[in-house]
Amino acid sequence: MSFLTDIKTIRSRARKEINEGAVTPDYALDTDTVCKILNEALATEIVCVLRYKFHYFMASGIHKEGVASHFLEHANEEQGHADQIAERIKQLGGKPEMNPEVIAKRSHSEYVEGDSIIDMIKENLVAERIAIQTYREIVKFFGDKDPTSRVMMEGILAMEEEHADDMADLLFAVNPTTEEVTRILSPDEEAAVGKAVRVENAPKAQKKPKKVKAKSARA
Repeated sequence: MSFLTDIKTIRSRARKEINEGAVTPDYALDTDTVCKILNEALATEIVCVLRYKFHYFMASGIHKEGVASHFLEHANEEQGHADQIAERIKQLGGKPEMNPEVIAKRSHSEYVEGDSIIDMIKENLVAERIAIQTYREIVKFFGDKDPTSRVMMEGILAMEEEHADDMADLLFAVNPTTEEVTRILSPDEEAAVGKAVRVENAPKAQKKPKKVKAKSARA
């Protein structure tokens, strides 16, 4: 019976506070603070979109399509993240900040162009690692007090981790001795594995350790 009484109270409040939209009286966080945090995440995603798009158009080399395809894919996914965050800010009664001057100041990551494909990959990897760390803190902040925003940021965080892994794999595709790309890790270019592609001014990258096969003991 008490549950039914609560339902009646909820219905009454919903009608009286109809202008509040998705924000109900039991929302446990300060909406201004939440929108500020989400706008920082939004700025981070927009800067990532711009950086990935620039790298997509500027990537060059014989097999640049293999690397550029990653940049374009990530740019599109970051745009999807930005749209999600902007929509959530609006739901909470805030305004998604789209002013370019403000976005540059609020973004967690920086917009760095890079002078070579290797530089571009490194800058994207650094940006993804920054996003991963700050988004984890945001997820903890929301906790059980805003499960909708938390779940949204958890999904975005998971994809940022995938992006970081992609960029790390591309870095390991550079031969540390010859400074040549020996494998292009694009799903559409498996046939390019083992082909050498010269990358000018490419810094040396560490090589992933090879697994050593154990020799079977002779009888």
